[in-house]
Amino acid sequence: MKPILIVDDEAAIAELIRRTLAGAGYDCVAVTDGAAAADLLEREAFDLVLLDIMMPGVDGYDLLRWLRPGGMPVVFITAKGTTADKVKGLHMGADDYIVKPFDPAELVARVESVLRRAGRGALALHAWDVTVDTAACEVRRGGAPVALTPREYELLLILLRNRGHVLYRSYLYEAVWGDEDAAETTRTLDTHIQRLRRKLGWADKIRTVHGVGYALRGEEKGE
Repeated sequence: MKPILIVDDEAAIAELIRRTLAGAGYDCVAVTDGAAAADLLEREAFDLVLLDIMMPGVDGYDLLRWLRPGGMPVVFITAKGTTADKVKGLHMGADDYIVKPFDPAELVARVESVLRRAGRGALALHAWDVTVDTAACEVRRGGAPVALTPREYELLLILLRNRGHVLYRSYLYEAVWGDEDAAETTRTLDTHIQRLRRKLGWADKIRTVHGVGYALRGEEKGE
C-alpha cells in the first residue's frame, strides 16, 4: 500500500487530516502548496491525493488538471461548498468532494470508498487476535473467519478506527443506522455490541461508558 498525499495550505488542517487517517491505519504525507505537491508526485508514488482548492500559486484545479492524465484518484477537501463548486470539481474529474468542516469518520469512510473503487490501498485493521481485511470485507479471529452481519461489520470498523476514544451512543447509531433519534428508544445498538463481544471474544475489550456510549480499549504494551 502506498501513502496518501495531503495538499492544503493551512498546515493545521493538513495535520488534522493526516492524524485522522493515520488513526485509521493509513500512511500519509502532507505538504502545504501545490508546487511542492507536484514535485513530490514526480519523485514518489501515492495511492490517493487529498487536495484543497484555494491555494496560492498552483491551486487545486491546476494540480487536478496535471494529475488526471495519469489516472491518480483525487478527492477535493475544500471550504468551497456551493452546489456549483461541487459540480465543477466533479466534472473536472475529482473522485469525490468533501466540504470543510468535515466529520473525521466520514472522511475515513469516503477515502476508503475512493480507494476501493480505484482498486488501490487494500488495508488490514488489527486488534489483539482479530484482523479485518477492508478490501475483502472479511473478519478473522485467530486466523479463523468470523461471520458478522453488515451492521456488526460497520460497527466494528468504527470502533477500530476510533480505538481508545469514547464514542457517543447517538453517534454510533447515526453512523451505522442513519437514524439518530432512534438511539434513544431502542436497544439495537446494545444488542449489536453484545454480539460483537461474543463473536470476537471481546467481553473486556469493548468498554461501556455508562450514560455516554462505548469505547474499544487502546492497545497496551505486550498486547
